[in-house]
Amino acid sequence: MAVADYVLQTDEHPSADQVWTRVQQTFPHISRATVYNTLRLFVEKGLLRQYAITEGCVVFDPNVAPHHHIIDEETGAIHDVPWDAVDIGKPPKVRGFEVREYQVVMRGRKKR
Repeated sequence: MAVADYVLQTDEHPSADQVWTRVQQTFPHISRATVYNTLRLFVEKGLLRQYAITEGCVVFDPNVAPHHHIIDEETGAIHDVPWDAVDIGKPPKVRGFEVREYQVVMRGRKKR
């Protein structure tokens, strides 16, 4: 329950290790394997989305509705962008593929 309590309610896009670190604050004896297995189950059941948005780092997103992302280049924080805020028209046709889903990942800095 501790994994669900955190990861299904967060506005962040945590990695598995970040979920483990956060849950350990409440349940110090929870294993990494338990956290990883729980996250995998939540992804399989459609409760979370898993993204490799930044190179070498997989993050989890409880917002399973269609949306895009923007990465703050200064902090590394990943923010949701409403689907309708980005107008890209129809998804491109890719020869030999049936496009199942797509998203736009933007990078930028907050205006000062």
